[in-house]
Amino acid sequence: MSKLQNLPDELQLATSAHVKYIQSLDTKKDEYEYWITEHLRLNGLYWGLTALHLLRHPDALPRDQAVDFVLSCQHENGGFGAAPGHDAHMLYTVSAVQILVLLDALSELEKRGKGNGKAQVGKYIAGLQNQETGTFAGDEWGEEDTRFLYGALNALSLLGLLHLVDVSKAVDYVAACANFDGGYGVTPGAESHSGQIFTCVAALAIAGRKDLINVNKLGGWLSERQVTLGGLNGRPEKREDVCYNWWVLGSLAIIDRVHWIDREKLIRFTLSCQDTENGGLSDRPDDMVDIWHTFFGLTGLSLLKYPGVEAIDPVYCLPKYTTDRVFGKTG
Repeated sequence: MSKLQNLPDELQLATSAHVKYIQSLDTKKDEYEYWITEHLRLNGLYWGLTALHLLRHPDALPRDQAVDFVLSCQHENGGFGAAPGHDAHMLYTVSAVQILVLLDALSELEKRGKGNGKAQVGKYIAGLQNQETGTFAGDEWGEEDTRFLYGALNALSLLGLLHLVDVSKAVDYVAACANFDGGYGVTPGAESHSGQIFTCVAALAIAGRKDLINVNKLGGWLSERQVTLGGLNGRPEKREDVCYNWWVLGSLAIIDRVHWIDREKLIRFTLSCQDTENGGLSDRPDDMVDIWHTFFGLTGLSLLKYPGVEAIDPVYCLPKYTTDRVFGKTG
């Protein structure tokens, strides 16, 4: 870390600016971009709140308003939409559960949620599992993707309801998505991609089946995602992007191979993507910032143990103190 202590001001983590940037996001309701991103509202709240926890400013957004908004997005079937009036979907439901867990507000779901509280959410998620293959659809229209499988196991385990689904069949499906290079695709036979690798590796971790992972082969493929500028890409021959801080490093952390990439170069790349004046991080230096890249840039710094950034759980993408509380871990 000694080489990083003497970085110029523009390569120091601009914590205060990032907090203000996140706080400002819901105040831009007169801007066109605010409304064309309504389909990401609940996800964005999860990214923003969790980023604030990583920045050690967990109270920078009002907790009660956040909980009220989450519950306003729920449907009678237990699922959650991106915003009030939007259709229920697995991805928004997972974000809703993550937010409520982060804010220690599952009791509010039990009291004010639709139907039977947590049980209603669990029933919705379980109903999206393909009973033949073990994978999951995103919604009633049937699109299947390992993102949805991981999300289902993530949310159900946080709710203590993993028994509602056939975990063994889900594991078999993930195993079928493995490739010769050690990676995983979106479906069996699809090419390896860092994002899909994370969903599969994290799903196997939740299921207690990391033994199925070819750790060294996968670690090699993931470490090769670091390019000349220090950033990470999603697959061979693609440009670096700050969001892959999470997809690549999260997987490496789960298999204990984070040390296989150049930590200092990745930290420098990540910090060079900041807007140190107005806050936020972008995909690459000098591009426009957004909450997606801000959050995933910070998760990468967390996994690299950057000073001043809270530790994150590489499986659940929540602060480690949150998952420790949920699963009763100490120390």
